[in-house]
Amino acid sequence: MQVNKSCQTRQSGKDKIKEAVRIALPKAYSTTKWLLSIMIPVSFGVMILNYTGVLALISFYLAPAFELIGLPGESAFVLLTSIFTNIYTAIAVITSLEMQGRVVTILAVMCLVAHGFVIETAVLKKTGSSMLRMILLRVLGSFAIGAVLNWLLPSESVQQISSIATSKESFSIMFLDWAQSSLLLSIKVIVLITLLMIFQKILELFGIIKWISKFLKPLQVVMGLPESTSFSWIVANTLGLAYGAAIIMEQVEEGKMSKEDADLLNHHIAVSHSQLEDPLLFAAIGVPLGWMIIPRLILGIVVVWICRLERYLKLVFGKKC
Repeated sequence: MQVNKSCQTRQSGKDKIKEAVRIALPKAYSTTKWLLSIMIPVSFGVMILNYTGVLALISFYLAPAFELIGLPGESAFVLLTSIFTNIYTAIAVITSLEMQGRVVTILAVMCLVAHGFVIETAVLKKTGSSMLRMILLRVLGSFAIGAVLNWLLPSESVQQISSIATSKESFSIMFLDWAQSSLLLSIKVIVLITLLMIFQKILELFGIIKWISKFLKPLQVVMGLPESTSFSWIVANTLGLAYGAAIIMEQVEEGKMSKEDADLLNHHIAVSHSQLEDPLLFAAIGVPLGWMIIPRLILGIVVVWICRLERYLKLVFGKKC
């Protein structure tokens, strides 16, 4: 009797896994298709801007804003690169400019707040937030956190860095490099999102997500986030916005997280996400992990409570948020 019951339980578990795969695959396909339709054209456009020197020219005119917070003018090129590409490229630029010390630490945190703008802002918009608001939040948040760190970190002599040189590679070589990296990125996106969607469905069908939400409830209260956002918060902080987009959008589309709750979550993860992989990349070039994780987490909490206050004031004055 017990053997039959055990077999039924195992079979039930197998059925749930099969069901998770069946439900997840179509959603993973649609999300992957949407993400790649943004990622590939954007990366190609950035490659053109970099090849023509437009990116370096824009950075030159933005340099005075960075000097106001104690950073050398070349910092503009680093942040601008991270905004239009990713953390990997920003690190490559930092190392090529031979930046060191507090300058790298401040820039690392600024890049972690404001990177991958086009793709990640599209994700935030699709889950219910204003695109303009998210862009302003990330830009202003980046400079605000940079200014605070400039005040907190011990001062040192301003580094003299050689001027930015535009790439001398031929267009064909640069295009082949772009094509190769885009292919690898596409494969990574397809595999990761498919596995993540299946894993999320398995957790849901086995009731594990509810347990995770209850476990995180005290932390969610401190951060000002609703309980419904707990799993998406974990995904955004472990995998980031681009790879976590599938889960966040699925939670909203299926009504497991309201657009109002998702908007609150977006205000937090817009400035504080990917707390594992991205900081570790900067740590590899000597940036302390604490400075990259704690300030962003605090900024995310502050932003959410400001947003809650804004909603309360609008409610008091009879305006819809």
